[in-house]
Amino acid sequence: MTNLKLFENKQIRSDWNEEEQEWYFAVVDVVAVLTDSADAKDYWYRMKKREKVSGFDLSTICRKLKLVANEGKKYKTDCATKQGLLRIVQSIPSPKAEPFKQWLAQVGAERIAEIENPELAQTRIID
Repeated sequence: MTNLKLFENKQIRSDWNEEEQEWYFAVVDVVAVLTDSADAKDYWYRMKKREKVSGFDLSTICRKLKLVANEGKKYKTDCATKQGLLRIVQSIPSPKAEPFKQWLAQVGAERIAEIENPELAQTRIID
């Protein structure tokens, strides 16, 4: 079931995997939103090449799913879960992605603090 999500008034194609009970999101759509690239597909291609040279293959956290494109046809598209997208966003060297990375760092730090001190988690839940 293909679905559209909106982020900053831009569409992010997504697909629900019933077996895994998980949403998969079109990586090129997220790249387009976070980079303002004229060609998000090319940006994603070059990003995968760069990261592979660095020792991590971003393709390993993606799955090719057939999603509907603008012209109404379905094409195989790299898609990732929320966790995979978080990893991909870390690799985007764009000023537009920086606020999102800062937010991820803050949330991560808060969760680590809650693991170290469970009372913090209880306080957050109460608030």
